Amino acid sequence: MRDRDRLSQYGAYQKALELFDVVVADPTPLLNQPALHRLISQQYASADSVAANIEEGYGRGSRKEYSQFLIIARGSAQETCGRYGRLKHWLPPHVIEARTALCGEIIGILSGSIDTLRERE
Repeated sequence: MRDRDRLSQYGAYQKALELFDVVVADPTPLLNQPALHRLISQQYASADSVAANIEEGYGRGSRKEYSQFLIIARGSAQETCGRYGRLKHWLPPHVIEARTALCGEIIGILSGSIDTLRERE
């Protein structure tokens, strides 16, 4: 199996891509509010960082480096989750609940992967 195929089957990566898609879609109705542009662009960046750090760490080829990039990805997922909490003033409660749950799933998978990688070092 090719490396890219293995990466695409990793649960945290699949969910990170899903998270990015919803982060792009969720604030669309808010884009006409200039005061929210910075908050929205930061949300895009943190969600992108989750998937990007998984990709970069996977491509490094060492467990130690991969683990470090997963830690960074986990931090970005936590940041995205926290920002959804602050977006509660503009997004419906069911959206906030679903997105924070998705972030929680990603954080849980990443934490398990980090622990496994550390045990193998």
